[in-house]
This record gives sequence, structure tokens and C-alpha cells, in this order.
Amino acid sequence: MRTKSSRSLVNPLALALVAIPLMIGSAWAAVEKGHDQADVKYQAGSSPLGDVKMHQNIDPKAPKMTQAEFETGKKIYFERCAGCHGVLRKGATGKALTPEITLDKGTDYLKVFIAYGSPAGMPNWGTSGDLNDQEVDLMARYIQQVPPIPPEFSKKDMLATWKVTVPVDKRPTKKMNSYNISNIFSTTLRDSGEVALIDGDTKKIINIVKTGYAVHISRTSASGRYLYVIGRDARINLIDLWMEKPDSVAELKTGLEARSIETSKYKGFEDKYAIAGDYWPPQFVLMKGDTLEPLKVVSTRGMTVDNEYHPEPRVASIVASHYRPEFVVNAKETGKIMLVDYQDIDNLKITTLDGAKFLHDGGLDSTGRYFLVAANASNKIAIVDTKTGKMAAIVEVGKTPHPGRGANFTHPKFGPVWATSHLGDETISMIGTDPIKHKAEAWKVVDTVKGQGGGSLFIKTHPKSKNLWVDTPLNPDEKLSQSVAVFDINGLGKGYEVLPIAEWANISDGAKRIVQPEYNKAGDEVWFSVWSAKDKQSAIVVVDDKTRKLKAVIKDPKLITPTGKFNVNNTQHDIY
Repeated sequence: MRTKSSRSLVNPLALALVAIPLMIGSAWAAVEKGHDQADVKYQAGSSPLGDVKMHQNIDPKAPKMTQAEFETGKKIYFERCAGCHGVLRKGATGKALTPEITLDKGTDYLKVFIAYGSPAGMPNWGTSGDLNDQEVDLMARYIQQVPPIPPEFSKKDMLATWKVTVPVDKRPTKKMNSYNISNIFSTTLRDSGEVALIDGDTKKIINIVKTGYAVHISRTSASGRYLYVIGRDARINLIDLWMEKPDSVAELKTGLEARSIETSKYKGFEDKYAIAGDYWPPQFVLMKGDTLEPLKVVSTRGMTVDNEYHPEPRVASIVASHYRPEFVVNAKETGKIMLVDYQDIDNLKITTLDGAKFLHDGGLDSTGRYFLVAANASNKIAIVDTKTGKMAAIVEVGKTPHPGRGANFTHPKFGPVWATSHLGDETISMIGTDPIKHKAEAWKVVDTVKGQGGGSLFIKTHPKSKNLWVDTPLNPDEKLSQSVAVFDINGLGKGYEVLPIAEWANISDGAKRIVQPEYNKAGDEVWFSVWSAKDKQSAIVVVDDKTRKLKAVIKDPKLITPTGKFNVNNTQHDIY
């Protein structure tokens, strides 16, 4: 069925130019009802590069655009398209959209394609109402222009943003507050550009710290004193938890867009270094751990695992090895895993391993030796032995794995496993992680169960728990996105129980997507974010892990779009 707003986009010329059947009604409906929609929605997340000044290179072959139209097109592209097609439009999850391709297609073809999408996963931006007729026309002309290139971001640029608001010699020499620091939750307030530090014991907000936009992750230093948070705009804040009122003591921008940060944890290097990974420019940055002073900038541009050059390998995730003085850095588009030896920053040694495309998020196994990372475009998990510095295996799993850090537990039949849920299907895959006592099961999918649906972003358990929690915030069905599935680890084949977390929050309206289960230090509570729009009420729901009953609801006008929550103790010790 065509919407009223889309009819003017379709004309005989446009339809004649379409080289593939659009199947306007039924084909996109199939995608929309399936799990591809969740993957597309996730990959198409907004980028802060839309507001960055870039040069317009006018191609005489391209359709005419005014400077104002070009700026509007650029903003829409980085809000809707860059996550899939790349900053330079060279292709990533989505196909390349460079002028040598788009000019041949022409404006009419592109308007139809943008408006109606495709069964392969391209969203129907026009018929969904996300873009109006004028915006569809504008984007059809925009992607025929020469892609604007964002500026680079050098060490000099970083130093211009570097601020140490509380020098090291002015900071406390001992803990100056009565908080149970190890049970604080660093909670991302996505759309307000803040993190809320919440006392896990009292459920009260300790402080709200102004940070970069949409903090992607919080990481705790090896000592547990410092908290590192990084926004999508590549702004890092260093928070000192020893202060009377924990707050930011230093900040730095490492680029224009970023996702990952980590801190050194190997014996003898505790709290000494930090590392941040950028989406743009494609690079990672080594810093001093107590001040964020940038020390070394390393580009990730280079060859893919398929031996093709890629100009934009975004750094998606980083973990610190407990077995070597190394950071494990994952370059998304190349599928390369870099083991960065930080013993000598001036003479940096990097070991590069071949993983698979496109590397995203992951975590360590229960021993802390093996790192398992999702290669979500390949439907695989790449496994690194951080003790030997070599690949242990690459394992095929379900569609578009998205484990967060994953979940470690002892399977009643197969021994120690690490589990991932998926964006693209309802399965939960369990990989054996004990090559000594369970050699036959090691580095294989030993068990698979079905959850309530695709669109999952996080899976979680705790060493003291017998529960396995799986969220589905990006599933298009509200019943699934507003609830959570929980399995009994000792009876995985018996299925799951659904808990109505959004209903328990008692919020009148809003999306109320339930995202990221996170345990407290004791492992007897699970916290869930109830994530609605910026202008709607959100909340955090706390569930008793043993009884699976509601324990508390945290509501506050300052809790704007809470998403990720990171317990200090669990993050410090890589417990998940």
C-alpha cells in the first residue's frame, strides 16, 4: 500500500529505471516484520559528523545542489546512512554509494530506491515517513555528489582540547567519601550528554557528570579508582571516584566520532595508560591514565582480511589483556585484530591477527585469557588467546551477533561456555571455552536455544547467578522490546520466562525499550534501563535475581534516556 506522501515519487520513468523488482508492498513488509529491521536500525545510528564543516566538491556531472541543500543532505546522511554505508560512502554493512555508482543509476532510480527500500535490508525511508518527498529528492541528488571528507584529527588537535581540571597533586590521596564505590553504576544518559553515577546500595543519584554525546561505554581502571567514559563525539571524561563528590578531573577529544575506551590492567601497569578507539578519523590513541595526555596516535587504515585496501576501518571495541601488557584493538571494516604492546610507547609493537568482518563488540571468557569478539557481518565470533597472542578459532554463530561483553557460565552438560545473543535472529549461541578439561567442546557452538525474538543488544549473567538474561530492545514488536527473557542456566531447554519490565516501571507513554541487564556487585540484583525518547519519562528497574520479582524503580527527571549501565566492580574485574 502506498502512502499519500509517497505517490508523487513514483512515475513511469522512475519505475522503468528500476533494475530490480521493488515488490513495494509485500517485500518490504517481510523485511519490516523480520529481524533485518533491527539490524538496520542499529547500524543506521546517528553520527556526530553531520555537524562537522566539510568542503563541497562540485562535480559538473552531478545534479545541481545549493550549498544549503548540500549541508542538509550531509546532515541527513550522517544521521541516517553513514553507519551502514560509511563516512566516505565506500560501503560497510551497506553497499558503496560513490558517484561512479550513483551517477549511473540517476536521480529517478535513486528516489524510488530511497523511498521504498529493498528486501535486502535498505530501509524504506520515504514510505515509512522518516523522509518526506523533498528530502528523498534531496538525498537522491546528494549521493551523486563527491563525498565530503571530514577533517583529520591530529595529536596537535587533541592537545587543543585537553583539560586537566583537577591536577594529580590536587586530588585526594585516599577515598574521601562514604560510598561503596565498587557498587556504583555509571549510567549513560544518552540524549543529554551525561552520565549518572548511581549508588547501587541506596539507589540514589550521587552525581550527574556532563560528558560527550551518547556515551557509548564506561570502563573502570585496574585499581577501581578512575572511571573512563567516551561519547560518540570522541570526548573522554576521566572521573575520580575518590573525591568527596565523584566528578570529572580531566577531558580530551581524540577525534570527531568514537565508540571505545579502555585502561591498562596488566600487573605493574595498573592505571598507567588509557586507550581510545575512533570511528573518525580511523585511529586509536594512547594516553596517560591519570591525566588523558595524548601520547601516541596510530592509524588503522590498511588492508582487510580479504586483502583489499579500506580507507575507513573504525575501531569498534578494545579490551585490556590480563596476561600481557597489551590492548586488544578491533578494526571493524578490515576484520583485523591488533595486539598493542604498551611497554614502550615510543617504540610501539603491534601484532596483527586476521579475524573476520565486521568486528564489533565482545568480551573475555571466565578465565580472562580468551577474548571473543563478534564479526557481525560474517555471523561469526573470532577468538583470541591473549596469553599466546594468537587466534584460537573463528566460530560461526547466528545472524548478526551482538553480545555486548557476552555471558560466561557453566553449562550443565558442556562445561564453561561464553554466550551471545543476536540482532538478526532469536537464537542464543553458546561456545565452549575450556580447551583443557572440555577439549572436545572447546571453540564450538555446543548449544543453541531460542529467545523471544531478534533485535537483542545484550546478554548477561553473573558467577553467583543461575539466570541468563536476554534483552530485545530493537525488536519491532513492542511486546518484545518492552520486556526481557530470562533462562534457568540449569534448564536451558525448558525455555524462558518473560518479565514485563516496562509495565513494572509504571510509565504512561513512550517507547519504553528495555536495554542492557547489568548486575550489582553482589550478583543478587539485575538493573534494566527503560529507554524512551528525550521528551518522555524513562526509568531504571531493579529486579531480584533469585526471585525474579520487582525490587525497585528508580525515577528522576534527570534520568534522560538511560541506556548502558556499568557496575564499577564488574567492569573493573571483567565479570559478565
